[in-house]
Amino acid sequence: MSHRTQDLEPLTGFRHTLRELRYHEVARQLLAVVLILVYTLTAADVPWLVAIGMPPALVGTLFRLYASGFIVKNKELASNGPYALVRHPLYTGNILIVFGFAVSSATLWAVPLALFFFWFYYPTAIEYEDRKLHRIFGQQWESWSSRTPALIPALGNIAHMAGGSWSFAKSMRGNGELIIVIYIFVCMGLVVRPIL
Repeated sequence: MSHRTQDLEPLTGFRHTLRELRYHEVARQLLAVVLILVYTLTAADVPWLVAIGMPPALVGTLFRLYASGFIVKNKELASNGPYALVRHPLYTGNILIVFGFAVSSATLWAVPLALFFFWFYYPTAIEYEDRKLHRIFGQQWESWSSRTPALIPALGNIAHMAGGSWSFAKSMRGNGELIIVIYIFVCMGLVVRPIL
């Protein structure tokens, strides 16, 4: 049993294995990287789908980069900047990136596979992060989470974006952002190159 599921009701057999897989952070991250690569390598030459798919992938990349500059993991509750709009901006960024590449690939199976990936991994990732942050920050988390949705930005919260401590250096340190950004831009270049 992983640390992510130790507080949950015990399960056995296939249900236990399935739940452990859904909560497995490294599997989620690795599969996202693999999906982006597969979508890049199988992309058909359909310029209008690239024009639709690459902007969300770019926005997702920049949103991740912006969000990671506010994180002081498990020491401060990030509630400014993108964390005023959504509780999990890194996940929002990831979803935009994978979805953008799925659309750009112009294959019939890409978007359904991306949707399955999101359904399989993100509800459990959100549940774990919310449970952990609630345990660490208590009432502060409750107040913030009551006005801040998990993934889809609450534009009415834009006034709460001010403040906080954003740092480009922090952005580059946390979550391997520099490697992620380089990888995504290389993949974007490979998808866009044939249509230029």
